[in-house]
Amino acid sequence: MSSLARPETAVDQRDIPLVVRASARLAALEAVLVLAIALISQKLEGALETALLALLVGAGLVLVAFLPGVWTRARSLEGIATAAGIGLAAAWIFVVPDIAFQLAGVYTHRWRALGGGSNWWHLPVWWMAGTFLPWMGAWLLANQAARGREPSLAPAVLLASACTGVLGLLAMGIGFPGAGWNVATFGIAFLPGLALATLITGLGARRK
Repeated sequence: MSSLARPETAVDQRDIPLVVRASARLAALEAVLVLAIALISQKLEGALETALLALLVGAGLVLVAFLPGVWTRARSLEGIATAAGIGLAAAWIFVVPDIAFQLAGVYTHRWRALGGGSNWWHLPVWWMAGTFLPWMGAWLLANQAARGREPSLAPAVLLASACTGVLGLLAMGIGFPGAGWNVATFGIAFLPGLALATLITGLGARRK
């Protein structure tokens, strides 16, 4: 992971071949993670299921959020926007394995039940989240660079995780519907948590 944070190319990479390759790689990564999560949900239960799901969901959120910004070496709006575009393109490409997973019966009934019995309810949500996460992640990395530091994944992930934990606990504290000590609560909280972390890193940042 540390080597991924220090590629030796110029900043704000936006060339089409890179975008296509990065989108395909990210979509493949998403497909592998979703398949693993779905199989674990089918085959396991209890504490082991929760622990493995937390690990995979957490890893997936971090990778989707930050890899596009790393690949584009986002430092300005152009690089940030390109990272978000990679996320959106990957989410579109993911539709192909998603259809295959549905035809193979990989998803459990509870997944369909969340959408009122629809097999396709999650796709618009996937597209929006798949764009939002790389957008915020690239912006956070760009904020690090604007402070005169080499962008680093470790502090970015730690800050986003801390913000996620605070917001997840806050949601439970105020009785937000469905909030509890579960993977879904903190997985969803990662989205505003990442946005909050991006806001924090942007405070006092000096841009050229």
